Amino acid sequence: MEKKTIRDIKVSDKRVLVRVDFNVPMNKLTGKITDDSRIRGAIPTIQYLIDQGAKAILCSHLGRPKGQVEALRLAPVGERLSQLLGRPVKCTPDCIGTEVERAVSQMKSGDVLLLENLRFYPEEEKNDPEFARSLACLADVFVNDAFGTAHRAHASTVGVADYLPAVAGFLMEKELEFLGKAMADPARPFAMLVGGAKVGDKIGLLENILEKVNSLIIGGGMAHTFLKAQGYDVGSSSVEDDQLGFARGLIEKAARRGVHLLLPTDVVVAREFSAGSIHKTVSLSGVPRGWMILDIGPQSIKSFGDELKGCKTIIWNGTMGVFEFAPFRKGTTAIANLLASLDATKIIGGGSTVEAIAELGLADRMTHVSTGGGASLEFLEGKTLPGVAALLDC
Repeated sequence: MEKKTIRDIKVSDKRVLVRVDFNVPMNKLTGKITDDSRIRGAIPTIQYLIDQGAKAILCSHLGRPKGQVEALRLAPVGERLSQLLGRPVKCTPDCIGTEVERAVSQMKSGDVLLLENLRFYPEEEKNDPEFARSLACLADVFVNDAFGTAHRAHASTVGVADYLPAVAGFLMEKELEFLGKAMADPARPFAMLVGGAKVGDKIGLLENILEKVNSLIIGGGMAHTFLKAQGYDVGSSSVEDDQLGFARGLIEKAARRGVHLLLPTDVVVAREFSAGSIHKTVSLSGVPRGWMILDIGPQSIKSFGDELKGCKTIIWNGTMGVFEFAPFRKGTTAIANLLASLDATKIIGGGSTVEAIAELGLADRMTHVSTGGGASLEFLEGKTLPGVAALLDC
């Protein structure tokens, strides 16, 4: 999917509306940003516009407000962005209307303006044409640099493209380049490592990826359903009984296609779902009645690792265990450290996996860490993302 980018249009002295993803996590008590990686991710596009003498008008959502919520105003984001850019960033008290139009009219080349939270208006998520037109009238050009919202057909991701020439920013371009190449023409062997809680959330991903990979490795909570489908007693572990048939079918399809499908061979079990619970490592045939699986065991780590060592392209979506509990993060930690050491294309997607990689300090040792949780998942499912489809073709 070849799309025009910010390099393909003239932006000098133009008013450029940029959809960024500044939906950053914030401390509810202090109102402070706890992770500014999404802001940092937009810096290359913003800096390019500044250097080209454009007037950069940034828009984003923050959280899920119902109406105007003081705690979800974008002022703290503007303050952090100003620090990162080393120049003032003016924040408007609204995202549309005469006051915003006045602020835009006063901009000079190289200025940066941050509009207020788009989701203060329900029309944003409804892709209301009038709301989209009100945003579009602020600018001459539209740049979408928010891959994390590209799977949503909202006014600021799709609607404005009906009124303005629309191109990709550098972050959007990077996401499409890495994910697109991995799915269309990966260096082989190609492996997908899938974890997380539920099979039901990733049926589309599993079905689509099975057509493309050489190896499929399944861990995390979703592995319980596959293990039960194979006849193992998984104790009180979470299982999607309505997906047992799907799991059996996927295992059979992998065998027919010659895809090497790996599941855990040993697991870490606990009496209860808590960080302080009694826990131990057991074989698949030794899960005690009433205990639950919360991580993969050392044999599984080794077998997964041995498979990954021979691969040239690896996509990882979903943790191997309950990473938020220290005793059950060993599987995820071991796999992350292994990937960091490999000479391969390593793409990390999915919110929980990205957070784990960041917490372990390994993000800069991965080839690409996706900024779009839901968007990257839908892309890997083979779906068309509305926010990408709305951009101009090359």
